[in-house]
Amino acid sequence: MVRRFRTRASASSWPAEAPGTTAPAAMEVRPTAGQAVLDDAHIGDIRGALGSIRADALTERPTWRRRLLTLAAILGPGVIVMVGDNDAGGVATYAQAGQDYGYSLLWVLLLLIPVLIVNQEMVVRLGAVTGVGHARLIVERFGRGWGWFSVGDLFVLNFLTLATEFIGIALAADYIGLSKYLVVPIAAVVLVLITASGSFQRWERSLFVFIAVSLLQIPMLLLAHPHWASIGRHLVVPGIAGGVTSNAVLLIIAIVGTTVAPWQLFFQQSNIIDKRITPRFISYERADTVIGSIFVIIGAIAIMVTAAYGAAGTGGYGHFTDAAGVAHLLRQHSPVLGAIFAVVLLDASIIGAAAVTLSTSYAFGDVFGIRHSLHRSFRDAKEFYLSYIGLVAAAAAIVLIPGAPLGLITTSVQVLAGLLLPSASVFLLLLCNDRHVLGPWTNPRWLNVVTGVIIGVLLLLSATLMVTTLFPEVPIVPLLIGLSTGLVVLGASGWLVARVSQRGRPSGQAGPPVYGDKQTWRMPSLAVLPPVEWSTWTKISMVALRGYLILSAVLLVVKAIRLAH
Repeated sequence: MVRRFRTRASASSWPAEAPGTTAPAAMEVRPTAGQAVLDDAHIGDIRGALGSIRADALTERPTWRRRLLTLAAILGPGVIVMVGDNDAGGVATYAQAGQDYGYSLLWVLLLLIPVLIVNQEMVVRLGAVTGVGHARLIVERFGRGWGWFSVGDLFVLNFLTLATEFIGIALAADYIGLSKYLVVPIAAVVLVLITASGSFQRWERSLFVFIAVSLLQIPMLLLAHPHWASIGRHLVVPGIAGGVTSNAVLLIIAIVGTTVAPWQLFFQQSNIIDKRITPRFISYERADTVIGSIFVIIGAIAIMVTAAYGAAGTGGYGHFTDAAGVAHLLRQHSPVLGAIFAVVLLDASIIGAAAVTLSTSYAFGDVFGIRHSLHRSFRDAKEFYLSYIGLVAAAAAIVLIPGAPLGLITTSVQVLAGLLLPSASVFLLLLCNDRHVLGPWTNPRWLNVVTGVIIGVLLLLSATLMVTTLFPEVPIVPLLIGLSTGLVVLGASGWLVARVSQRGRPSGQAGPPVYGDKQTWRMPSLAVLPPVEWSTWTKISMVALRGYLILSAVLLVVKAIRLAH
């Protein structure tokens, strides 16, 4: 039985209404019969940090002013997931790129913009159309075996990523001169308080405050005396200072892993659902995602350029230790610049911790079928909030153990994210071509091709890392040019895309199915969807991909041990 609840809104709460209209005093909101929405707290008014939209308010011809107000109300999931991506691991990875390679790896960031937008746009549609979290969709559509493989990866990787956020907090505290045994517990308490308030709107506003602090990256960049012409050249001309080495490839994979992380897929889809965004607002949420991607790339460029400035002309060039080491290098140039970098690191760690932990708790609620909404009070969703508190407490406790190689742990976690991203992207691609799930919102053919190429390139990078780990003396350039494994992976990815793009057409139907109004179409209940049927070749490909990624992860551990010594 679906629980009913009441939402109350004034006329000013809907930005796209004509001034002076009167809203109903109250209304009952509940899931439409047959739809897949799992938690009735996910149905109702949109209450964002910058505005609200009534669930019953419609507009035929919105003006530009109304559209801007609507965009302001929708803004949140896309910006938060992107800014949260420049977390402690992101700051450390970009700083390492700048300290060890100067401006020469800036081109990687520019290439990642389409990857960011393509991946996150797909989860925008999945969230708004299905009303079901990413973890639940994988489990229900592909079975518990594949679901637990994917979600198990997420839980392990998210916990390790959360530990890196507290590493960032500890390093920033040490630079400022405060004990990590004081700052880390305080940060953990703050994270719990802003999340378990029982109000989605209060949570989002709190995150926007931290996002505003992250804008310190702009004056930080200007204080680093950037060489704009050199920045422009390295953004468009690929190159690696000192030549292509296995360590450089490792760092490039880390940049990919920290910029396009698997947790982002799970977080944004569930956060869109929790914010109650429906298909009619997909265009606004796409804009939210693009705005966020611009934020993340500008921030990454600022960090990389600032670290390069700090290391230039010092013994620190090419000898990255951790993010705090970069702050100390910057202090030699300017105490103010070093302090700003430490504040940026602390702020990024808190935003990242909030998003990564919530991503895990959302997935926990999806998999175990418990209430999982920030609209609910602690009493009404104890298991959801207790999972959040438990993750925060455990990760904070691990960071307080003395003697851990914090810099190496941070970089290794980002590389692991890069290695596991192809697996997450394959499941995302399969879901976005499932007509029973997305109906008229499935991927166009060109998007499948782009996504397939992205997956192939990611696998090629991980294959290069695997070979250079097994055979450290192999010349990198000939390997990259002639690596037959990469060609096979790209060909297999293209074949898989072609197969996937033909799936989902109802048997016996000559043309595409008719769905009615695209703006109101929602996925039916999961219980009534026909099961997914994989061909034998698809099953073999998925098993091979899983085995390959497991082997890559094992070899990453070997590589990390070598670097530690």
